[in-house]
Amino acid sequence: MAFKDIIVHVDDSSRAAIRYDIALDLVAMHQAHLVALNVRSHANIPAIITAQFGAEVDAMLEQSDAEAAAVAKAMVDGRSAATGVAVEWRDVSGDSTDMVALHGRYSDLVVVGQTEPDDDLARPQPASLILELGRPLLVVPYAGRFPTVGRRVLVAWNGGREAARAVHDALPLLVGAEIVHVVAINPGHARDGLGDIPGGDICCHLSRHGVRSQCESIRSDDLKVGEMLLSRAADENVDLIVMGGYGRSRLREMVLGGATRHLLEHMTAPVLFSH
Repeated sequence: MAFKDIIVHVDDSSRAAIRYDIALDLVAMHQAHLVALNVRSHANIPAIITAQFGAEVDAMLEQSDAEAAAVAKAMVDGRSAATGVAVEWRDVSGDSTDMVALHGRYSDLVVVGQTEPDDDLARPQPASLILELGRPLLVVPYAGRFPTVGRRVLVAWNGGREAARAVHDALPLLVGAEIVHVVAINPGHARDGLGDIPGGDICCHLSRHGVRSQCESIRSDDLKVGEMLLSRAADENVDLIVMGGYGRSRLREMVLGGATRHLLEHMTAPVLFSH
């Protein structure tokens, strides 16, 4: 099992090169086809300005989009040439999240960047893509560099449907990992699907695929699940976290918080989400 179609969202930001390099490494690892997707998505302009300067505003936005696309294309061409990897360039217009979801449904993996604080630009929103994409979504943090992804992996396991989906979707990465830590946090009783040894059943399943995994359960009343996952990820120096997204409703997570929301806001390593 391997990823054969990978899409990475690119733009004119400084972080685009970092997630593009991650995509290049995955393509080389899996002998996959790579698509670099640039989306021309206009920023929101106040109605009073468009009403007064309509044609002028449109021309300005088109020029800005063209310049941003040229910067992204130059980055893609330069890095692709340096590695010898062939890449398909796509330059489309529309809502960035909708376009990434649309094109991503014809791929095995989609790579995007984490939403930055106070970023009012029209970039793809991982929080929405997790639900809309229908494919695994690899989100790269907006800070830090990641020379490897998938050598040391932490799997957040709760016995739920979303977690099972994430483990299956991540198998092409898990089989090549040096170690996979399967972590169950504050597990309940066996009837919750975690078994007598929380995480033991899924580790047995992974071992049949040749995955080198070990399971552990953690109990804590002081930290929330998301905080505990990031703490264990730091302890084990992992370079990838795998988890099911929105095990609870997105509305509930937006109002009350949850592990998905916490990792989307505070991730310190790339996270592969599935729903």
